Amino acid sequence: MEKKFLENYFLRLKNLLDFKKEDIANLIAASRLMKEAQKKNKKTLIFGNGGSAAIASHFSIDLTKNAKVRCTNYNESDLLTCFSNDFGYENWVQKAIEFYADKDDILILISSSGNSQNMINAAQNAKKFGIKTIITFSGNKDGNKLQKMGDINFWVNSSSYNHIENVHQILLLSIVDLIIGKSESNFNQN
Repeated sequence: MEKKFLENYFLRLKNLLDFKKEDIANLIAASRLMKEAQKKNKKTLIFGNGGSAAIASHFSIDLTKNAKVRCTNYNESDLLTCFSNDFGYENWVQKAIEFYADKDDILILISSSGNSQNMINAAQNAKKFGIKTIITFSGNKDGNKLQKMGDINFWVNSSSYNHIENVHQILLLSIVDLIIGKSESNFNQN
């Protein structure tokens, strides 16, 4: 029973990794936009909830450190709890963008369901804060609310949160490797 579960689990995940030409084109477009923003001294802002927040942190640090493209995430508990308390949890992301975004920055929003109200509100208001491009990562239902608001969208055809988040992580980190130009790094060992 356990063996069959895992075989099916990994088969479903493998099928989700069979990316379409549109996904590849979107990865290239996203990486080019981030490099272009960096050249203009702009940055990429990234937000997610729960496991997606952890993915956002991982991507942000790898993009900044390894690809030399400035990326910020806002997972500090003091900022999140302050903005949630003062403006409501559904508005904390939009408020962070209002306070920290600069004209022509790029915004990445991750919502496994595509219906997280804090991400929806952020997408609805991002352009008025000077955001140039909105890139979304979602799953669940095709044509979800967040997906409809992005300029570049990555949608995972699954309702399994772990599958969606795993695919999002792979897509985001592939952007880092694409910008670097290789998928293997030499680590400095001290």
